[in-house]
Amino acid sequence: MKICLISNLYPPCILGGAEVVVEKVAENLAIKGHEVVVITTSYDEETVETVNSVKVYRVNPLNVYKVCDHPKKHSFMKPIWHTIDLWNIQAYKILKSILERENPDIVHIHNFKGFSLSAFQVVKKLNLPLVFTAHDYSLICMRANLLNSSGNICDTPSALCSVYNKIQKNLVDNKPDVVIAPSKFVINKLKSEGLFENIETVKVPLGIGIEDKKEDKDYVTIDILYVGALSEHKGVHILINAFKNLKYENITLHIVGKGNDEYKFKQIAKGDKRIVFHGFKTGSDLINFYKNANINVVPSIWYDNSPMVIYESLMCGTPVIGSRIGGIPELIENGYNGFLFEAGNAGELEKILESVIENPSKLKELENGALKSVQKYSMENHINKLIEIYESLILAN
Repeated sequence: MKICLISNLYPPCILGGAEVVVEKVAENLAIKGHEVVVITTSYDEETVETVNSVKVYRVNPLNVYKVCDHPKKHSFMKPIWHTIDLWNIQAYKILKSILERENPDIVHIHNFKGFSLSAFQVVKKLNLPLVFTAHDYSLICMRANLLNSSGNICDTPSALCSVYNKIQKNLVDNKPDVVIAPSKFVINKLKSEGLFENIETVKVPLGIGIEDKKEDKDYVTIDILYVGALSEHKGVHILINAFKNLKYENITLHIVGKGNDEYKFKQIAKGDKRIVFHGFKTGSDLINFYKNANINVVPSIWYDNSPMVIYESLMCGTPVIGSRIGGIPELIENGYNGFLFEAGNAGELEKILESVIENPSKLKELENGALKSVQKYSMENHINKLIEIYESLILAN
């Protein structure tokens, strides 16, 4: 098959987990012998290159700033950017030109912001089978995270957001042939807003490389880990507050990541020498944090989809304590590969941490559960499921 993946970002330009997922999918599809083309945005010049057997087009649809600059732009600029990005005629022309030249058997759209919703229309205009993966809530929230300006879950969108979402729905609904999401929660959330009611939806968990064996861990010091963005909606302050209330000396909280709220979190942690900020890490450096940790905490207070940090942690035999919110409970089985707690409840998190610190034997049981539970999330299973979906659509087309 010749497969085209459309993703607003692609390594080395990384703002979140979705672009890393797309890279792994692209390269693993290529390993299986498929011809893979990626269309993404460029930070600099427009280029066409081949990276690890994947042909990558990096283009620059016209807007007031580039996608990679979005997080650092002033709030008054963002509505302008989003308005242009509803339906970008130049993006339409760029995508149409590349798709006509490459003539793929199937197109798979991932995060589309930066290409606008014209990406969906151009694929259907060319009568190509279309798969869409919902990595977040972009179709029902301008911020993509269903949080309001105060950082709380938005239950009642403003009039402006409601109009914006209605336009999006009209532009995208019924365009994909199949909609995929890593969690059932996201699929249900989109459907609850009236999207994709008559379209096949499939939960396809993320894929990850599986380790052959678990590292031996040390229980003299209990190492607690957080990996992710240092942003308030990730609940890092909940974790820090819970940790600071623990009176044990043989514990360390390792915080790995970067983000807009880093200074705020460091102020909350100030005075507790057991809390260490390590900055942003990738590759083997990041994996070593997972391997050495006794427990990983995912304290999100937003509707997290299916965090890659959970997959990565379980892969390394490290159990996870996660918020009972969004798609997180679909990955954590209470008492088997980790524990769940009420999102935002620092007191409940503190009690769970206290329990595992005092019972290293329980940690060992959880580690075995972590390794067993991650087996079904292998990259091989993920790629095979995608190929099955692609082939069925091509056959039906």
